[in-house]
Amino acid sequence: MAKYILTIDQGTTGTAVSIFDEKGQIVGQMSHDFPQIYPQPGWVEHHPEDIWRTVVHGIQGVLAQTKVSAFDIAGVGITNQRETVVLWDKKTNAPLYNAIVWQCRRTTSFCNQLQQKKMGKTLLKKTGLVIDPYFSASKIRWLLQNLDSARRKAQQGELAVGTIDTFLLWRLTGGKVHATEPSNASRTQLLNIKSGQWDAELLKLFSIPDLLLPQILPSAGEFGKTQGVPGLPDGIPITGMVGDQQSALFGQGCFSIGLAKCTFGTGSFLLMNTGTKPVFSRSGLLTTIAWQLGQEKTYALEGGAFICGAAVQFLRDQLGFIKESAEIESLAREVESTEGVEFIPALTGMGAPYWNPKSRGMICGMTRGTRRAHIARATLEAMALQNVEILLAMEKDLKKKIKQVRVDGGAAENNLLMQLQADYLGTSILRPKVIESTSAGAAFMAGFGAGLWPNLESLTKIWMSERIFKPQIKLKARQHRLRNWQEAVRRTF
Repeated sequence: MAKYILTIDQGTTGTAVSIFDEKGQIVGQMSHDFPQIYPQPGWVEHHPEDIWRTVVHGIQGVLAQTKVSAFDIAGVGITNQRETVVLWDKKTNAPLYNAIVWQCRRTTSFCNQLQQKKMGKTLLKKTGLVIDPYFSASKIRWLLQNLDSARRKAQQGELAVGTIDTFLLWRLTGGKVHATEPSNASRTQLLNIKSGQWDAELLKLFSIPDLLLPQILPSAGEFGKTQGVPGLPDGIPITGMVGDQQSALFGQGCFSIGLAKCTFGTGSFLLMNTGTKPVFSRSGLLTTIAWQLGQEKTYALEGGAFICGAAVQFLRDQLGFIKESAEIESLAREVESTEGVEFIPALTGMGAPYWNPKSRGMICGMTRGTRRAHIARATLEAMALQNVEILLAMEKDLKKKIKQVRVDGGAAENNLLMQLQADYLGTSILRPKVIESTSAGAAFMAGFGAGLWPNLESLTKIWMSERIFKPQIKLKARQHRLRNWQEAVRRTF
């Protein structure tokens, strides 16, 4: 009997392909990065073929590394950067343009027009999302408006569009299946999150023909089978797809109302399970579909900061402060505080709860005594403090205190950052033994879809914490630090 799950975790800067066993443990992983493309200030793109190449190399590499037979794979799971979109020709499979990345701000002017038309309430009610260039709909509109013949071909059914899960499913099935699932579809700003279907009024608002869009299927179950994939035999079922942040929520075992996770990746994302009914925020948070199992949809509240781990990359690549990202912790530990230095990492605008696409990054509060270590510590504190504002907004919407947050992502391995997060949140931070929660979520979803795990209870038993970080500072100190941060944030507007 097939007993392994192969997962594709397609992220913003690279792709990790993993193999999980029937106990939910990683037996092998292979990662490959790909280039980031910045055509203009505020624009971010990826070449779709670069993405596909990392997937193929990852599949071939992890199978060679583990010596697992591809015939022992029960299913393939996909998780992905969410709002990023690709437009391609159905006959040739060729992308018409680079993938427009979730970070890209090129549609700011159109989003401003929607604000002026007072469409915010309509969009929030239907989609759970605010008006912002972050989401897919305005990006798809831009592609149709700016590429020769794209709109005509789209109306004739010659083109396909999708978030990265859809693009990879198309490639994995040899162009046989054009589909997505609710967690990704709910990030496009074209899905009515109550009905779970594409919304005709929204399609008209963004001038997007319905022929262009993928079919929506439940998050777990058979989407299609592999065909013509280098390194894989034909006929392996793709049995789970879920957006990366919802995948981390699933991988952290947050199956009950009120359980929350924070992923520290390129950006940072806090999600909380709110059950089978959507909770609409009054505090600048997003309402999103977490996943759909069978006919039942589970919803979540979400707050995201666009720049988190990318702030460390900025210090490394643009400012030359460090040679490796891991050096940030030891450098920051050289000082006890930032000595008044603040780094507001609004390098691509501000996300929740501010939603200000025009905000820009700032380092302030420096004196003649400021050293690299102060700026390094200010960077880690910024990564923690922007999450505090999101969590406070969640508590306000739910009218209850959150007792713990489960963490994952590369930066979650930074012990200083995790202690700062516990201190400034005033709640326990739980770090799991399997830190790759996004990949784990994809494996759990695909394994659930393939019947490897019969129910959510069997998955709950797999999750274990590796370390718990508890708050070590008093309430007054926590509040004082947050006020200083908020004052600096206002200066970026």
